[in-house]
Amino acid sequence: MNRATHRWQTLLGLLFTAVMLFPVYWMVNVSLTREHDMRKSPPNLFPADPTFDGYRAVLTHQLPYLGTSLLVGAGTVAFTVVLAAPAGYALAKLRPRGGGLLHFAFLIAQMIPGIIMAMGFYAIYLNLGVLNSWPGLILADSTIAVPFAVLVFTAFMSGIPDDLLQAARTDGAGALRTFWSVVLPVSRNAVVTVSLFAFLWAWSDFIFASTLDGGGRLRPITLGIYQYIGNNNQQWNAIMATAVVASIPAAVLLVVAQRYVAAGVTAGAVKD
Repeated sequence: MNRATHRWQTLLGLLFTAVMLFPVYWMVNVSLTREHDMRKSPPNLFPADPTFDGYRAVLTHQLPYLGTSLLVGAGTVAFTVVLAAPAGYALAKLRPRGGGLLHFAFLIAQMIPGIIMAMGFYAIYLNLGVLNSWPGLILADSTIAVPFAVLVFTAFMSGIPDDLLQAARTDGAGALRTFWSVVLPVSRNAVVTVSLFAFLWAWSDFIFASTLDGGGRLRPITLGIYQYIGNNNQQWNAIMATAVVASIPAAVLLVVAQRYVAAGVTAGAVKD
């Protein structure tokens, strides 16, 4: 590859990156723009007279919603890992009868539209009396994360050498002890990958939140934004400031866990 071709590829890469990141920049720009400046045409590419009123509104009104989202996200991660890790281990190493059918069922489960699942959960939750509750949201969000998590754990744990497990059994470890002391520590990349995706799904969920917790006292941040939207008034700087603050945890987690995610997602893709 000559230098000119490399330079053009770099420029194209920078251009595409700028296009993809422009909505993020515009979100920050609007969050700092005063209400009367938003009516200008064309709009300002930079906030000429920046204001932090939107961020003050976030600190005043949105902290409970952020707390609920963190609670639901952490609960979804814990519930997903607790269910999916043993299931992935069983499918990968214990090979139960009907394992192939279960694997196919997990693939099909990811194709079900969320709105259909939300309607089913609504009828069930109404009968059980758990509408407008954070445990109900955790359970609903986990139904999206668990099938994906089982597939990731199965692919990753399939690559663990059988000799390692046999050595643990020789030392007297049972299936549960082998899973806890050997398989789970070795599967750190898969655990981080599953945890990250489960948290992001729960953090950004809107369908389940609006259907199952639309009138509850503990609502997530995706519904907290709605208090700034009315028929005759839209507080766009507060909306965008909330979106900026809500994006920070996800962005930090992605940066911190990116190398673990790359290893966890590609696990099992290539076999010797």
